[in-house]
Amino acid sequence: MVADQRVATEDQGVAVTYLKHVFEEFYNSLVPIHRDGHKFIAVALAIAFLGFLIWSPIGWVFTILTAAAAYFFRDPERVSPLRDGLVVSAADGKITAIENMHPPQALGLGDDERTRVTVCISPFDVHVNRSPITGRVARAVYIPGAFSSSRRAEAGEENERRGLILTTPDGVELAVVQIAGLVSRRIVSVVSEGDSVAIGQRIGLIRFGSRIDVYLPPGHSALVAVGQTAIAGETVLCDLKSTEAVRETLRS
Repeated sequence: MVADQRVATEDQGVAVTYLKHVFEEFYNSLVPIHRDGHKFIAVALAIAFLGFLIWSPIGWVFTILTAAAAYFFRDPERVSPLRDGLVVSAADGKITAIENMHPPQALGLGDDERTRVTVCISPFDVHVNRSPITGRVARAVYIPGAFSSSRRAEAGEENERRGLILTTPDGVELAVVQIAGLVSRRIVSVVSEGDSVAIGQRIGLIRFGSRIDVYLPPGHSALVAVGQTAIAGETVLCDLKSTEAVRETLRS
């Protein structure tokens, strides 16, 4: 009988340990929510609670909207490379264009052609934007404009947008431009002129979707390709210490 009790106790201990492990794994898999989304989630959750009291279908609709808001404002941790000279993506999404062009005059980047890397953010991507380099915010430029589809090539010059001109410790300038779209009409920035930023640091987000343009320093090429999926803070767009030419790519 004592042996049976000992076995039962050991089994209970194993079960508790297993449940604890499952809970820890579940907890670790939860993605943090960006603080900008807290109010949206709170409002949707409150309406869902009231909806269940009034008529359950209303409660279920707003429960789904609460989950959608939590998914939209998710803010996972990222691991950014620290080697000097690397430029990482400022946004999650698909790289839709890599073009050599003159930057908009409003950015104050001069008349030299620069490579512009465009990342379009779908409603299913993480919407938190991150700094592509370590440096300082030399200028912040807000430009009012239209709210047309951000996938149009002209959207970078016509839509409402906010540009951050970043300067590396070596004095090299590049620009990150947050562009509003047809549905995304709120550009949120959490850094200002004069602020120091680290590579991969959160600099803002765009509600809901849209696009980010990164203007590389003159004479530097992108090390990514159109159609590639970028991850903010991790995908290397350019190496300022390298003289590598534009990479040839193969879609498979």
